[in-house]
Amino acid sequence: MPRFSYGGQALIEGVLMRGRDAIAVAFRHPDGHIVWASEPLNSGPHAWRLARAPLVRGLVVLYETLVVGTRWLIRSANIQAAQDDIEIGRGTVAIMLGVTAVAGIGIFFLVPLFVAQAVTSNSGSITQHLIEGLVKVGLLLGYLAVISRTPDIRRVFMYHGAEHMTIHALEAGDPLTTENVRRYPTAHPRCGTEFLVVLIALSIVAFALIGRQDIVVGSITRVLLIPVLAALGYEVLRWGAKHRANPIVKAIMAPGILVQMITTKRPTDDQIEVAIVSMEQALEADGESVPTGSDLPERQRLDPGPAAAVA
Repeated sequence: MPRFSYGGQALIEGVLMRGRDAIAVAFRHPDGHIVWASEPLNSGPHAWRLARAPLVRGLVVLYETLVVGTRWLIRSANIQAAQDDIEIGRGTVAIMLGVTAVAGIGIFFLVPLFVAQAVTSNSGSITQHLIEGLVKVGLLLGYLAVISRTPDIRRVFMYHGAEHMTIHALEAGDPLTTENVRRYPTAHPRCGTEFLVVLIALSIVAFALIGRQDIVVGSITRVLLIPVLAALGYEVLRWGAKHRANPIVKAIMAPGILVQMITTKRPTDDQIEVAIVSMEQALEADGESVPTGSDLPERQRLDPGPAAAVA
């Protein structure tokens, strides 16, 4: 089994796997065959001398998710839309990312603050931050529950499950076959969903220590501390995954696993095949060996084509 801990994310009809030195993606093309691509992780924060140092590595992973992952998410959408002669351009992507970032910060960081300030005006700071945390949890669970009911997002969550199951199989040292992968759970202790739960917990503790602030200062503080909390959250997530055999750690991290009941679904065999191809290409890009006995689903290198404009 490779010494590096592989991670990934679901795309539209596809899976991205993040390796030590490269990422690989695989998609189910509209015509039914599997296409793949890979790219080295050698630009932006990856070129930093301390890119793999504690705390810094969390910010690098955040960059990979928000920048690299989003590029391939849009690319995956273009691949599926190509059959209808639809293409999402750079300008549209930039606007979508900007609106999504502002909406995300506003809804999940500022709205809970406003609500907590309003209902705890005569209470202490601890009560305010507990209410703020509960509102964050409610908004997150509500949002995930609503979007999971749409057919397209449900398929993304199925690919999310396939991604986790394939990583489980690799970490167990099993050949990457559909039969082997199907034996594993869809939840994984290093999942980004669990990271969000850890982030909320850390924010409650951090802002309780800071104390009560007026609405303007509180809003600024919450935005500025996002990267700090993200860096800390990543280290907590890694630590929790490493010590998951400890019953106390397992109990503390259990909420993150429970939330994955919403964000991951059992995949079909053809979705597992896509995840296997993505993992095998990530291993090859890292110079690692694909486990002996693994399935080798038929695949083609992704044609750059016009959709590459956003990749």
